[in-house]
This record gives sequence, C-alpha cells and structure tokens, in this order.
Amino acid sequence: MRLHYQGQLPERIGFLLLPRFAMVAFFSAVEPLRIANRIAGHELFQWHVISESGAPVTASNGMTLMADEGLTPYPDVSSLAVCASFEPEEAISRHITQWLHRQAQRGCVLGSMDTGAIVLAHAGLLDDQTITLHWESLPVFRESYPHLHAVESLFEVSKSGFSCAGGTAAMDMSLDLIARRHGDTLAQQVSEQLIHAHIRHPEDRQRFELSGRLGSRKPALLRAVALMEANLEHPLTIADISEQVNISLRQLQRVFEQELSSTPRRYYLVLRLERSRQLLRETQRDIIEIALACGFNTASSFSRTFRQYFGYTPSDVRHHDRPNVAPAERLAP
Repeated sequence: MRLHYQGQLPERIGFLLLPRFAMVAFFSAVEPLRIANRIAGHELFQWHVISESGAPVTASNGMTLMADEGLTPYPDVSSLAVCASFEPEEAISRHITQWLHRQAQRGCVLGSMDTGAIVLAHAGLLDDQTITLHWESLPVFRESYPHLHAVESLFEVSKSGFSCAGGTAAMDMSLDLIARRHGDTLAQQVSEQLIHAHIRHPEDRQRFELSGRLGSRKPALLRAVALMEANLEHPLTIADISEQVNISLRQLQRVFEQELSSTPRRYYLVLRLERSRQLLRETQRDIIEIALACGFNTASSFSRTFRQYFGYTPSDVRHHDRPNVAPAERLAP
C-alpha cells in the first residue's frame, strides 16, 4: 500500500494478522487486488499472510485463517499492513515490536488497518505521520498518544506509511492503490465487480452525519447532541446546553422526547456510560481514571450508575465477566 512502487511485478503486500483481527477489513483489502489481477490478465499484486508464530489466526468473527509464514527476518514484501480489531494491546509483544522495527529499517513501508495503528504507535513507528483508525477507537487513541496526528478519515497514504479505518474503508484504500499504480479505468472496473458504486476519497467521513445517526434534522437537537458528545469529561449542565442552543429548557426537553424518546439528562448520561465501557474494554486505565474521564466524581457513583444501566459492574468488564443482559431502563429520567 506504499505511496510509490518501482519494483518488479507482481507487487507483494504483506498482512500481519493479530488475534481477533477484523476479517471484513482484510478481505476488503485483498479482494480488489485479486480482481485487478483477473481483469489485467496477469499478476499485478500478490498478498502474503503473516502471523507471529506462523500458525493460523482466529479473527474477531471466530473464523480462522491460515498464515503463509511467521515473523521471518526478511519477508519478501514491499509494504506491510498490521491488521487488528478488538484489544490489540493484548497482541503486542517484544518479538512483534522488534520485528516491525527491523522491517522499517530495511525499507518496508508499514501501515495499519482498523486498530493496527495502536500496535505501530506502541512501537514508536508513527511519528510525523497523519494516521487514522476506526472512529470508535479514535478518542482513546488520541488520549493515549496525544503527540500523534490522528484524524477521522477513511484512509491515509504517505511516503512514510499508510492506515485505514477498517471495515470497507480497506476496499477504498486498495482501489486507490490500483488507480495510482495502474490507472483509474482499472480501479473503476474492479469497483464495478465489487458492486461498489462509488470509490470514496480518503477525506470522506467514516460515520453518518449526526442527522443520519439520530434520524432527525432538528437544528436544536443536532447542536445539543454535538455539545454533549464534545463534553463528556466535563459535562455541561442541561441549562448550559439549552442556553448555548438558544432554546428554553422546556423546548429542549420536548425535542428530545419527540425525536429520541429520551430526556436530555438521560441521553447525556448514556453517552458518558457508553464511552466509559469503551475505555474499560480498550485501555488499562484505572477505573477511577475512567470515571473521571467520563464526568463522574467518584468511583462509587460511577460503578453504581454503570451497573444500574448495563446490569454488570465496571470490574466485570475488565474480567470479561459480563452477563448477557440488555442495558437496564432504571436510570432516572
């Protein structure tokens, strides 16, 4: 996926699969390359699957994929994508970190898909790059690596490296690669074969616009929810929000009830609880730190409210001991 390639064909691209990697991102990256080969009538690309030990790797969907080899000293690839998804920190090892450094030193361009950027950031291999990863993991990544420039784009490609948000964004990144190497016509032909009507650009958004996510175009509601999402650590009062949105408290209450079947207070609280659960799952931060980062003053009030809503405690999340229950409806309105 490197920006420029002047070697012989086929261009060989490596994929380092970490446990629980996102299968959809991997196949979305590889299938356009396979189709490009078929349409061209000869091999333009080859892909090489690598795992830490050379053993098969199980994806987040429970399916297992065979690897071509383990962490050999000199894999024959010009680019290497680190593929991850849930809990990538658990896959980080000294062995992998040292191996990635050796590949970078020999001129292999490193990149990532989904949360693979976390592995490269931990290894100190992302300095002076603009990177992206899945929108759900982006806030945690920015908190963990504030010195890195992380953006919410579909994919990023530079001389130094490449990254994509995962999911079908990997397809757009591969189509962009095909267009840069072999022309727009081939990329469009591949896209049609994939029933992918529109090749998206790097700067396109990962998520729906807020109006699409909420199913509403009420300006007051959109501004209020945007304020809430931007102020999770230091929550605003509902009075502050109504003032900034320039409507009365009664009007704000009414628009939330009509459009979201919720109250402003409850909706805001659920946003903070959902963020806290994400931090519990994806970071090793202390529970009190997570509580404070999500606007709770004490660990006890956080744990009580968390259990009231989810039906299990923050500690249960850490120990993967989560009952199979739906979020509770007992929070105060």
